[in-house]
Amino acid sequence: MLLSLDISTSCTGYCIFNEDELVAINYISLSKYKDMYEKANRVESELKDISKNFNIDLIVVEENLQSFRPGLSSAKTLMTLAQFNGITRLLCFKCFGIKPEAINVNSARKAIGLKVDKKSQISTKDQVANWVQSIDENVTFETREVTRGKNKGDIVLVSESYDMADAYVIGKAYNAMY
Repeated sequence: MLLSLDISTSCTGYCIFNEDELVAINYISLSKYKDMYEKANRVESELKDISKNFNIDLIVVEENLQSFRPGLSSAKTLMTLAQFNGITRLLCFKCFGIKPEAINVNSARKAIGLKVDKKSQISTKDQVANWVQSIDENVTFETREVTRGKNKGDIVLVSESYDMADAYVIGKAYNAMY
């Protein structure tokens, strides 16, 4: 079985595939934990649970962002994410005895035929989540109603949906590529 991860310091999405069939999709919420050590302990706990319940023999993660782009994540954020990505990969190795493989997000999207329209008014995150729900009838992401601001009353996906969708793309791409 394949475990695919979208690693972040606020929420790590994961999927478990048996061959190309989705077996589980979930997330590890990390936003309430104050530092890397608490976050790492939470991830390790969840990985241990996964190892007890599933016969994982392959792990794939989304590759770290490789460069700073103005207007997006700061250099400090990129460094923090890279550190946590490394910590999580080590925890995977400790829990499963498997060295995680990394896939570039753009290569992953290309491998599964997911085209993101950069000119669309729909965000990239929403395009990816919508694509996942459109190709897999077993995936339905939770929604919430916006309670304030200019979008008050709109129904939107909960933020964890995006991490789960990214983990799904990484897992599907690995299966398509290998």
